[in-house]
Amino acid sequence: MKYRKRLALLALTLAAALTACAPAAGDEAPLPNPAESQTSAPAEHPTVTPAETAHTLQGIVSDASANTLTVETEDGTVYLFSISGAEIDAGADGLLLGSTVAVTYLGTLSPGSEVQTGAQVTQLTVVAPAPQPTPEPEPTAEELARDLLAGLSVEEKVGQLFIARYPGAAAAEKAAQYHLGGYILFGRDFKDKSREEVEAAILSCQRASSLPMLMGVDEEGGTVNRVSLNPALRAAPFLSPQALYAAGGFDLIRSDTQEKCALLLGLGINVNFAPVCDVSTNPGDFMYDRAFGQDAQATARYVDTVVSAMEAGGLGSVLKHFPGYGNNSDTHTGIAHDPRPLEQFETSDFLPFSAGIAAGADAVLVSHNIVACMDPNAPASLSRRSTAFSGRNWALPG
Repeated sequence: MKYRKRLALLALTLAAALTACAPAAGDEAPLPNPAESQTSAPAEHPTVTPAETAHTLQGIVSDASANTLTVETEDGTVYLFSISGAEIDAGADGLLLGSTVAVTYLGTLSPGSEVQTGAQVTQLTVVAPAPQPTPEPEPTAEELARDLLAGLSVEEKVGQLFIARYPGAAAAEKAAQYHLGGYILFGRDFKDKSREEVEAAILSCQRASSLPMLMGVDEEGGTVNRVSLNPALRAAPFLSPQALYAAGGFDLIRSDTQEKCALLLGLGINVNFAPVCDVSTNPGDFMYDRAFGQDAQATARYVDTVVSAMEAGGLGSVLKHFPGYGNNSDTHTGIAHDPRPLEQFETSDFLPFSAGIAAGADAVLVSHNIVACMDPNAPASLSRRSTAFSGRNWALPG
């Protein structure tokens, strides 16, 4: 019981005081009050002898008055005691409805009867609740990761560094052989497959691996889709960020992301390599069709919307392509040099990445562009200076 209403202890004290002030022999006794004669207090205490043994009953206080106390025991039996003249130890918190009490009495109880006419209460003690042990704090994600890492072999640690391209039929065996951290699946891995076939293929990899695997796709929407290109998995491919925004603003972007989460997780895919965080407003840019297509502030809001929905849906997110693709050419077919000054990255390109990290993004994918202001000699993906870069208004963790 969670009652916190303090009983009328003052009334008990007052009752005791009135008893002490009863008229002496020869004094005129007051007439009895007819109203008081209607009280529901138990009958007079039974006569007991000094040889009687005291008994103790423990239960929960369910009701009380100045002269009576109702106690319910663990088995549900209810007893109504007269406590006139009993010694009361109310403890630090007082006698409350819901308190556990120990009732010491002489005489006998009458099971099945609430009013205890055969028992005289001599002492009433509030039982302090037993101290609860302080629970051990839950380990943090970092502590769990350190403990897991400490138990891995060198081969397992190396394998965990790689998310490999899904190899097809031998995927489960290779995952177990090389202790891979995960697979990324492409359109060919879903083409002409039923939902059941896709689920079974991914599940076989998880079962073969000694550690849970990251199973990822690029389901950006628009020009980059993998799963939704298969009509057996979705009636139509997911729309691009720009098309979604034009049709329904950020509300549609959020609901579209929620649908992606449900579809991918249902197949066993736990990471989506999205959203695209690149700021591009020029339709002639290589990245424009995949980007949100607006300025840095609007793109940051788009990224926050998508990552927040993915975080709530339980799907891993990846911000790309750090430090920002800009108007660079396609690095799938050649080398891209980015001559832009650091100030432009700090005031524009970094903002969507900052918003994504603040929203709980799980990873950052780095571009292959050679960014002169960070490292003029190596692609960002191979440059410690680029991946660990810190600016005045930006810091990429790790």
